[in-house]
Amino acid sequence: MYSRYARRYARLVTMPTNAPTAADALTDVTASDSSLRRFLHGLPGVDAVGLEARAAALGTRSIKTTAKAYAIDLAISMVDLTTLEGADTPGKVRALGAKAVRPDPTDRSAPATAAVCVYPDMVATAKAAVAGSPVKVASVATAFPAGRAALPVKLADVRDAVAAGADEIDMVIDRGAFLGGHYLKVYEEIVAVKEASGAARLKVIFETGELSTYDNIRRASWLGMLAGADFIKTSTGKVAVNATPANTLLMLEAVRDFRAQTGVQVGVKPAGGIRTSKDAVKFLVLVNETAGEDWLDNHWFRFGASSLLNDLLMQRQKLATGRYSGPDYVTVD
Repeated sequence: MYSRYARRYARLVTMPTNAPTAADALTDVTASDSSLRRFLHGLPGVDAVGLEARAAALGTRSIKTTAKAYAIDLAISMVDLTTLEGADTPGKVRALGAKAVRPDPTDRSAPATAAVCVYPDMVATAKAAVAGSPVKVASVATAFPAGRAALPVKLADVRDAVAAGADEIDMVIDRGAFLGGHYLKVYEEIVAVKEASGAARLKVIFETGELSTYDNIRRASWLGMLAGADFIKTSTGKVAVNATPANTLLMLEAVRDFRAQTGVQVGVKPAGGIRTSKDAVKFLVLVNETAGEDWLDNHWFRFGASSLLNDLLMQRQKLATGRYSGPDYVTVD
């Protein structure tokens, strides 16, 4: 499958005879709205039935006890522990930060989570809560979750979060512009947000549940990567359809093929609706079987979740003790 796609992608870009890399050739596709549209609509169409069948088949894979223990710890280390509610308080964010640093206070061997994800006004509080730990602070921005604001407002949102100490920025694309075919506008907005993010890593959220088709998800994935995304992310978690095995599989194929074409590795973050250890393991199998071991690290794969961590901790305790503790034995987020 990979070689077929790689050959097809290679044919999509006209390589000058003196071009040193594929990345140089891909730069040409963003020169105008028409060239970008031609490239994105020239990507191979998605076989929806085949995609869903492969995602379902991979979801049936089982792993043994030792591998399961490793997978659970790996999944914990990939969680972006998230609170994105209007009722968020400094106290709640401090508690979340403490949980991210030490998810299981009774077991120091439990790994820390990858990050705490909060609104921009809570970044400083989160930063103080995780100080001295490897836990990153991520902040949603660009008028999350709808993205309905003028670009200067979005950029100010990003700069405020970065100034407060955000290590990562989770932005939302303008879905209206994308669905209207204004790809260059979306591209230029991502580029501007990337610049405003400075040293912070940029996660670009597509809100896949609003993109309607798998073809659109593939196009959005390539558009985000061409614009400089460090991660591509499925969803905000605020709509009915969020991360699914199929849309995540499709995005994993995109980052795999993008690296083959450009040499640039981009991360993937499914978010919303992933609640159980069983779900998390299924997604890790997708990563391993599609993108490969290079993505089995929290620098390149994350779970956007709020309730997932508790189930991972309960399953971890069960593997260690043989007893299922239940939700009363883990802290409430």
